[in-house]
Amino acid sequence: MKGADKTNAARILDRMGIAYEMVTYDVDPDNLAAGHVAESLVEPIERVYKTLALHGDRTGVIVCVVAGDREVDLKKAAKASGNKKVEMLAMKDLLATTGYIRGGCSPLGMKRHYPTYLSAEALGFDFIYVSGGRRGLQLRLSPSDLLKAADAVSADIATDKP
Repeated sequence: MKGADKTNAARILDRMGIAYEMVTYDVDPDNLAAGHVAESLVEPIERVYKTLALHGDRTGVIVCVVAGDREVDLKKAAKASGNKKVEMLAMKDLLATTGYIRGGCSPLGMKRHYPTYLSAEALGFDFIYVSGGRRGLQLRLSPSDLLKAADAVSADIATDKP
């Protein structure tokens, strides 16, 4: 992909010399769920990670990256981030806070760096997918490289969906 077509997230990886692959897929604006992305990529949903912005009562905005078939456990995320309580950031605030829209929110290249937590089970994979910073684009990279690039920590923050 030409440099002009690259997103902030891809440029960060390039600058750091981190190996990754940009993978495109067809976007369904009516279905931005991780399950649809996994089906489009023909990958198991356990490897497709979603980036969620939350607000902590002590730290402000935090970012949690969890597998598409799981949810953020708010109590675990609060504990990992040093908050007493966290809640999902209101959708109306996502773009202004992160610079990204729903379905295209990457843990890399947000407007500001926020404390970022990657769900611990990601480290069991040789590669995972995260948003590349726009709808229809995923980055395939190793979880350890994502930790480095996002200045993130691995934490027990996920729970199975009910």
